[in-house]
Amino acid sequence: MTAGGRPSDAPGGPADTGDRGERGGLRTALAGLTTRGRSFFAAGVAAAVCAYVLGQSDLLRVGLLLAVLPLVCSAVLYRTRYRVAGSRRLSPARVPAGSEARVHLRMENVSRLPTGLLMLQDRVPYVLGPRPRFVLDRVEAGGRREVSYRVRSDLRGRYPLGPLQLRLTDPFGMCELTRSFSTYDTLTVVPRVEALPAVRLTGEAKGYGDGRHRSLALAGEDDIIPRGYRYGDDLRRVHWRSTARYGELMVRREEQPQRSRCTVLLDTRAVAYQGAGPDSAFEWAVSGTASTLVHMLERGFSVRLLTDTGNSLPGEGADGFAGASQESADAAGLMMDTLAVIDHSDGAGLSPAYDVLRGGNEGLLVAFIGDLDEEQATVVAKMRQRSGAAVAFVLDGDAWLRGAGAPPSARAADRLRLLREAGWTAVAVPPGVPLVDLWRQADHLRTGVGAAPAASRGPMAGGTGGWS
Repeated sequence: MTAGGRPSDAPGGPADTGDRGERGGLRTALAGLTTRGRSFFAAGVAAAVCAYVLGQSDLLRVGLLLAVLPLVCSAVLYRTRYRVAGSRRLSPARVPAGSEARVHLRMENVSRLPTGLLMLQDRVPYVLGPRPRFVLDRVEAGGRREVSYRVRSDLRGRYPLGPLQLRLTDPFGMCELTRSFSTYDTLTVVPRVEALPAVRLTGEAKGYGDGRHRSLALAGEDDIIPRGYRYGDDLRRVHWRSTARYGELMVRREEQPQRSRCTVLLDTRAVAYQGAGPDSAFEWAVSGTASTLVHMLERGFSVRLLTDTGNSLPGEGADGFAGASQESADAAGLMMDTLAVIDHSDGAGLSPAYDVLRGGNEGLLVAFIGDLDEEQATVVAKMRQRSGAAVAFVLDGDAWLRGAGAPPSARAADRLRLLREAGWTAVAVPPGVPLVDLWRQADHLRTGVGAAPAASRGPMAGGTGGWS
């Protein structure tokens, strides 16, 4: 990701040489006087006044020298015209929260004159760290300088970088002028993603799961309908009955592999979460959603992200599900970019999401849900369809406020019991427990095989329902 800028005259004076431009430019140059320049000018004026009052001609010469020097430096610096090109490159442009990205800056002197001492600084949001500043020595004509700095954020989001600013100073340090390039870049900080273990999911492989949960694979794989012969087709696949019927050579297309579907539901209601910050319950839910999306795509599922507002990604194409290969990679990037900036919704209910889900057979459903009252718990219970599997990770806001090790509230236990009676594999999410442990716990609740993870031991560990 590269962006560049080339001011017409940077960082010299403006191109307008009219009277108004001259007056405006002179004010700009005088405003660029440093503390040293202002001190010299004030001392010179004071010395000149004292020399006039006292009749000391030698002191008057010193005063004039002190007062004129900053003005001459400002005029020379203002009239100096450099042509400098700047570029910025992010590596990478999309990083998980808590990871570092490196920003590479490159300055090139495209004029015929060498530059003086330059100060380069880039404007970054405060959450990414302090504003980087670099001092560049004299850059020869046609020369270039490259510098880099690192940025890091524990908060997901999209952060603008820029504009790049170049500060020119005179050799005496009397005046500084700043010019900005017009280009920006954007650093996208996506949620943290945990690598999840492989468990037996609905329809994850040929011969397993309910075929009704599957959709046709994307183009490029065979399907069951005969088609016209193409150069290079195997003659052993010629379908003679269709050839006789259509009067042209037809070949068989083998049964098309089916692709399992998965919908990941994220509850973003503001009333469902308490607290804020990178360690809050809502941020855990967003991170868990991102981890599940990536895991399912890697397992070959067609995946869709759904929120409580009824909005879904990647879109309406292919029934709103992401497919395979390149489309899957593009959809994963789109969903991660969406999760990078997702925020609380103003809605109070999950009915819009239920309306989307009840419109068809969605296969596997994985939900990350905040606090539920009795009415919303009933709505979530109805999302569990008879022909599909459903797993819910339910966050107890009161327990998250109390911190790690806090026991679950009685209300949260009642909500989990209701979901399990409706056929959900419902898992309580205590504060501080990794999603990997809860993922294994869900598999244990389904199969009953192996020792229960530590996170599952307690009054909320039991349950019914399953992945398939």
